[in-house]
Amino acid sequence: MSRLRTTFQQSTGQISGHGKRNVGVLTAAFAEIEDGRSSDQYGAGPFIEPFEQKMADQLGMEEAVFFPSGTMAQQIALRIWSDETGNRTVAYHPLCHLEIHEQDGLKELHPIQTMLVGEADRLMTLDEIKALPDVACLLLELPQREIGGVAPAFSELEAISRHCRERGIRLHLDGARLFEMLPYYQKTAAEIAALFDSVYLSFYKGLGGIAGAILAGPAAFCQTARIWKRRYGGDLISLYPYIVSADHYYELRKDRMGQYHENAKQLAERFNALPGVFTTPKVPVSNMFHLHFSGQSDEVSPKLEQIQETTRIGLVGYLVDKDGYCSTEISLGDAYAELEIDRLEEVFEQLHQTFS
Repeated sequence: MSRLRTTFQQSTGQISGHGKRNVGVLTAAFAEIEDGRSSDQYGAGPFIEPFEQKMADQLGMEEAVFFPSGTMAQQIALRIWSDETGNRTVAYHPLCHLEIHEQDGLKELHPIQTMLVGEADRLMTLDEIKALPDVACLLLELPQREIGGVAPAFSELEAISRHCRERGIRLHLDGARLFEMLPYYQKTAAEIAALFDSVYLSFYKGLGGIAGAILAGPAAFCQTARIWKRRYGGDLISLYPYIVSADHYYELRKDRMGQYHENAKQLAERFNALPGVFTTPKVPVSNMFHLHFSGQSDEVSPKLEQIQETTRIGLVGYLVDKDGYCSTEISLGDAYAELEIDRLEEVFEQLHQTFS
């Protein structure tokens, strides 16, 4: 483990996230659950079914299916749309999760061909989408994590949705961080989801549960998704630890997203005021952004390690080298709000001294 990672993990406070992930995340979620309550079994029962309906209602969709992982849910979504349209090609951004983090699962397991839309360092455009040949489905991610958490204007989303419906292209939302986008768009989850044919949500990212995902859409789509979930081995004998955690942290944090977004904007402004430090985007559209330091990681890491050791505040757990600078990801949650103001001021004083 790198020294940068070690000093980050040994911190007593953090900039990002909701605090350190440990078994307390699960025990807190179960604190008010009665011991004698019956669990779900193989995807059915009193824990899972009401929660699925609750999330379908939140998204304005006919039905929703709970999955143990988003990787499973999204591959299945694209397979269903591919089968329904009789088209073995789907399209998405070059840095889509399915393209860079899933070992070509979509291509190897189904197989489905993929078409990359636009350039890796920016959002795809409506013109690029209009230039697509016939595809079964277009996947959009909100926000686009790998390029800093940027997102198109809502009017652009509406135009993309109209075009896809006119062309008969299914539109799927990688909404792993959908709730984090609501303050920026000033829309409900259902209003955003209405532009899409299917929607995936994550419960461990901005919400901070232990794991789990929802896939929502039309009733027939979800019925087929349940079959594929069984084929994938996703119907564990019991999923209630994930569901209890998902529901608990959804209720706890769904109304905090506006504050997380405000905190992200304030924090990004402070970072951008430092010499040799900048963020992408400059003004965050959600609770996340990418943080960049001039210089390569072997030069920057020792400086950040020293700051983390001195202040005991975790700023950065890793750095990725780019062309002339290095980067990390910041995602605001409960941890930032819990930092004492004087400790945060000490961090920025040291950052200013170190990078001046």
